[in-house]
Amino acid sequence: MTRMSVRDVRLKWPEAERKLAATGEIVITRDSKPVARLLPYTPEPRTPRTRFDPAAHLRWLQKVWRGKSLGVSTGALLDRDRTD
Repeated sequence: MTRMSVRDVRLKWPEAERKLAATGEIVITRDSKPVARLLPYTPEPRTPRTRFDPAAHLRWLQKVWRGKSLGVSTGALLDRDRTD
């Protein structure tokens, strides 16, 4: 564990970054009293996205709309606009 003041972290960031890589933690102080802990960032593992399934999406829409008419589809509106 390394201790650095707020000012030192701000003005000597490359040094702080090296110390963080070496020790894994920096305690940031103000007036010699600890105020924060700086830890290295570890990204969360990403889950793979599933491929879009139009049939499943239509089922979801029907469930959400509970049998109500969905109205004119976007595809129909685009076809109408393109023919004009």
